[in-house]
Amino acid sequence: MQKFEYASPTTKEQAVALLGKSWGETEVLAGGTDLLSLMKDFIVTPKRVVNIKGIAELSLIRMPRNGSANIGALVTIEQLIDTLGRGFPAITDAAKGITSPQIRNMGTVGGDLLQRPRCWYYRAGFGLLPKGENGEPLVANGDNRYHAILGNDGEAKFVNPSSLAPALIALNAKIKIFGPAGGREVAADKFFVAPRSDSDREYTLEPNEIVMGISIPPTLGVRSATYEVRQKEALDWPLAAASVALTLDAAKKVKAARIALGHVAPTPWLAEAAAEYLTGKTINEDVAAEAGKIALAGAKPLSRNAYKVQLARVAVKRAILQAAG
Repeated sequence: MQKFEYASPTTKEQAVALLGKSWGETEVLAGGTDLLSLMKDFIVTPKRVVNIKGIAELSLIRMPRNGSANIGALVTIEQLIDTLGRGFPAITDAAKGITSPQIRNMGTVGGDLLQRPRCWYYRAGFGLLPKGENGEPLVANGDNRYHAILGNDGEAKFVNPSSLAPALIALNAKIKIFGPAGGREVAADKFFVAPRSDSDREYTLEPNEIVMGISIPPTLGVRSATYEVRQKEALDWPLAAASVALTLDAAKKVKAARIALGHVAPTPWLAEAAAEYLTGKTINEDVAAEAGKIALAGAKPLSRNAYKVQLARVAVKRAILQAAG
């Protein structure tokens, strides 16, 4: 691991003052479950690490009685499960998919959103948009079993690794950010972006800003669920996931729907056409299956990951049925 300065601020103002103006100069330490691995493998080599664990307000969860929630960035996955309980099924379903007790107790909400891609080319030091010696794209022509099947027309072929992001997008959550200019909020479905160069990041965060937490609007009357398809029950990232939020009328017909897919694109994927299809319908197996087909209608599998299309369809179908009860 390369030598670095270490700072431990106690306020958000101190923290952002310690961060650099360009990516790579500094890194933020929260749970450290991803950052420390990246530093040990020399994927990131910051000159300064800023530990934000001393900022008390980032560890709070507030849950007013209107069904909303404000979750601090330092809240651990285990605390999230224990506190939210059955009130936010899509989020707790996703959090419980993180099966490692160690990561549940160390990993944080902010860390889950900001973890770097799990693409093995990136993790092996070939860069975010890996290319060979002659400039040929390594992923498109290589081992792409776990890569993107949606939104992969550009150079970014990895999948967004966040477990919580699809659920937050389905629930219309906002990401709270603080920087030198003060605080701001970004809709969760606008927070993630596909990078255009190796020096970019996968989110709309500036190098000298920190994620403060998440704001979830009132969810009373909203039925939600997350369904993940995994290769094994032990700790691993899903092959495909879907989060669904439904509002039903008195006749059990869908008044409004949001569907977000995870682990199938460089960003969490909002399936707007599938959600629109559900509106006005009564949920049953056939309707849910058709929504899954619509959600994956634009899929463009790479050479070795076409199997993920069917897995994602099933994830959408089962998340809809689970949310509808």
